Amino acid sequence: MARVKRGNVARKRRNKILRLARGFKGSNGTLFRTANQRVMKALCNAYRDRRRRKRDFRRLWIARINAASRINGLSYSRLIGGLKKADIRLNRKMLAQMALVDPQSFSEVVAVAKN
Repeated sequence: MARVKRGNVARKRRNKILRLARGFKGSNGTLFRTANQRVMKALCNAYRDRRRRKRDFRRLWIARINAASRINGLSYSRLIGGLKKADIRLNRKMLAQMALVDPQSFSEVVAVAKN
């Protein structure tokens, strides 16, 4: 069998990993073996956290809406139930933004949800 020389392929593979590891501390960004481990771990975390980000933001929005609605004398669950009955289709992101930026209009929305 003919000898296979992998010089270019191996170097390109290593350089691809080292490019991804740029900015990592110490040998995690310079030595291939440790950089490879750190890059694999970082990519796993990135994949997991892209999904977790959606959950975290929803939790934040719900906490903000709950706090603002309680100031207006209504719990979060009653507010959401009232909005569904009144057929007001505002998502949680927009409700949280209203509660933070424009409390006056949020109070009006809460008043509609109360009735």
